[in-house]
Amino acid sequence: MPGLGGRDLANRMLVLHPKVKVLYMSGYTNDLIDQQRTLEPGTELLEKPFTLHALLSKVGKVLHGAEDGNAAAARSGE
Repeated sequence: MPGLGGRDLANRMLVLHPKVKVLYMSGYTNDLIDQQRTLEPGTELLEKPFTLHALLSKVGKVLHGAEDGNAAAARSGE
C-alpha cells in the first residue's frame, strides 16, 4: 500500500471501529518480523504464500479465537 503500512491502516480503523479484528499478511517471514518488532505480541500474521486452508484457519482464529478456524466456522453454521 503506497504511503500507508498495514499497522497504520489497522490503527486508523481501530480508532473508528474499536472492535474490528485485524489479520496481517506479509511476504516477510514471521521470524524477520519478530526480529524487527514490527508487530505487537499476540498479533496474528499470515505469511505469503498461503493455502486456502491456512487462510480459513487463520481468519477463523482471529474471528472466533479458535485454533482451527474451520471447526469454529462449522460450529457457528457459517
